[in-house]
Amino acid sequence: MSSRLVLALDETDPVRALDVAKSVAPFVAKIKINYPLVLSAGLEIVTEISKFSPVICDFKVADIPNTNRLIAKEAFEAGASGIIAHAFPGPESLKAIREVDSTKDMYVVITMSHPKGGDYFDIENFCKLALEVGATGVVAPATRPEDVAKVRNLVGDLEIISPGVGAQGGSSKDTIEAGANYIIVGRGIYLSDDPAAAAEKYSKELV
Repeated sequence: MSSRLVLALDETDPVRALDVAKSVAPFVAKIKINYPLVLSAGLEIVTEISKFSPVICDFKVADIPNTNRLIAKEAFEAGASGIIAHAFPGPESLKAIREVDSTKDMYVVITMSHPKGGDYFDIENFCKLALEVGATGVVAPATRPEDVAKVRNLVGDLEIISPGVGAQGGSSKDTIEAGANYIIVGRGIYLSDDPAAAAEKYSKELV
């Protein structure tokens, strides 16, 4: 069975980031990177990491349609297989990303994993929006499996990727049972003394 683990590679040292990406590649389905790494290493880090694993750019894109389009274009041209965007700017902003390259993955944030991270998110409307714009999937938190279950009921067959396992305290088992397709783990892997062994352990928990 293919891996259901996504590494959130929130490193800022590009040399270590590449070392970690290469070592965990056999055990992960995708690697998610965020602004801190790109700001320290440049967008070419997407190209380099994509040699080892599909890369999701977790830029939480949230702007007017033209700016969203420009961000997506740069990320996809650098080699990203997917991008994460916020729902609240509305359908036209999300459609602008989709129109850049419909073969790439677009994940819509439904609610977030940190404490009080769901207080200002309209789960029902954001799920409807993800379906409307043809998203690949959505982001829902492993720290609140009840939200994952609610989102699963609302989005049908869309993928659910769930952050918050490990340092934030979420349970892989509970989140998968609630309906997630992929579990996102960050610090529990990339800060480990042996990231590959940590990734293998998390991956085996998802079988």
